[in-house]
Amino acid sequence: MDASTSRTSSVQFHNIAEQPIAATIVNSTFQRQVRHCFGNATPGEFPLSANPSIVLHVLTGCNLDPQDLATLEATCSFFRQPANFAPDNELSLAELAALDMCRKRAIFKPMTQEQCHDLKQKCGGSWKLVLRFLLAGEACSRREKSHAVAGPGHSIAVSSKGGAYSFGSNSSGQLGNGTTEEEWRPHPIRSLLGIRVIQAAVGAGRTMLISDTGKVYAFGKESFGEAEYGVQGSKVVTTPQLVESLKDIFVVQAAIGNFFTAVLSREGRVYTFSWGNETKLGHQTEQADLEPRPLLGALENIPVVQIAAGYCYLLALACQPSGMSVYSVGCGLGGKLGHGTRTDEKVPRLIEQFRTLNIQPAVVAAGAWHAAVVGKDGRVCTWGWGRYGCLGHGNEDCESAPKVVEALSNVKAVYVATGDYTTFVVSDDGSVYSFGCGESSSLGHNTAAAEAQGNRHSNVLFPEVVTSLKQLNERVVQISLTNSIYWNAHTFALTESGKLYAFGAGDKGQLGVELSANQTERAIPERVDIDLS
Repeated sequence: MDASTSRTSSVQFHNIAEQPIAATIVNSTFQRQVRHCFGNATPGEFPLSANPSIVLHVLTGCNLDPQDLATLEATCSFFRQPANFAPDNELSLAELAALDMCRKRAIFKPMTQEQCHDLKQKCGGSWKLVLRFLLAGEACSRREKSHAVAGPGHSIAVSSKGGAYSFGSNSSGQLGNGTTEEEWRPHPIRSLLGIRVIQAAVGAGRTMLISDTGKVYAFGKESFGEAEYGVQGSKVVTTPQLVESLKDIFVVQAAIGNFFTAVLSREGRVYTFSWGNETKLGHQTEQADLEPRPLLGALENIPVVQIAAGYCYLLALACQPSGMSVYSVGCGLGGKLGHGTRTDEKVPRLIEQFRTLNIQPAVVAAGAWHAAVVGKDGRVCTWGWGRYGCLGHGNEDCESAPKVVEALSNVKAVYVATGDYTTFVVSDDGSVYSFGCGESSSLGHNTAAAEAQGNRHSNVLFPEVVTSLKQLNERVVQISLTNSIYWNAHTFALTESGKLYAFGAGDKGQLGVELSANQTERAIPERVDIDLS
């Protein structure tokens, strides 16, 4: 059939001009292009609707963003019509492409048909929204990617292949190596060999690791709810033990705060252990409760993609049909809940300031007393207790609602990390900025010139480029720093090639590098002898 007589848009097999795939498909009037590959013969053209399976293959193979798929549907009726393909003949091409891309995600593959349907309804009834939910979770918490966690006195590193390494303080067995002896050399946790770890969380004296099958392994202090130096959790566990109370929940992330622990399920449900007084997290349970309780309130029917825990509070990045949003719950001291007040919240409450600022949150970070968010447009917001300049606004004032860090207005941020009055920001070009408390050399600004001037521990009120990392000529993709009010801080910088660099306090071996006899910290980033690629 000659395409010139057809009313259907057509496209040639070959020699399509280079342009974004969305633009190629959406344009309802395709320009004819002549290919000369077999003599001067001109190949026939085919109508787009004659072979939608090819279009579906292209859409899926290009891994289009959910927003691109939505744009296709909005601008071209062809993509809104039923495609008549399994598993659902009524689905449009755009919806089928989104479903195919969902099936590629590791946490989606083992889900039953009923679980998939439930997740679809929870996300808003669209596979495009499910895809956005899955992609957002992968992007903001680095699960299923290599990462390192700078804990209070000890550290955990996870390779891209799922191997877990531990080093540092081990008084409660938190290294998981079967002993209580501290170790500065990173060693694999041998009892977990053969288990692929996708995410790690650390607290004072305890560690939690999550496998790709949704299982949670814990070691160190037994309790999930003790304070940093509380009397609970006196029993220690020196090798990873499966958390039986979570065996029926497919967990993808954990966050350890003071007095409580939170986990996030594959379906976006948040559960918390302990600290369940009704004035705190809305549970009428005891502090030592070892059973996970679903977080009540606004997030009961809204899927969450990331959780972050600070000192007695929790942040949740939620995925709604209208966009991404942040909820907070717990202690409001210092304004760290972001609602414009300093009052506590016993159930999750939406932080409304992001709507006012027209920011779509993409990554959340909860420091001990302050918090931060990176928006989809690369802007950075901070709020909470501003001591030592950790909010980056040039002063030490508290901010009870998110405020844009104007000093980073020319930077497109992609990642943020917060600790005890310290903040790090990673830009899209791999540059790193830090500000806040300069103790323990954990900000990375302690150059020889700084030492000569006697200000190696000075505080930084505005974001400054960490030149010691810039000099590595390595693209940094993740920063982790100690989030504890009782331990001297240390910091990790992970590069795109899988190299790990450490600086800050190292008195317990938590840096993973050997220090001299009279040395307690490293001012300049040093390579940790471990490959996480």
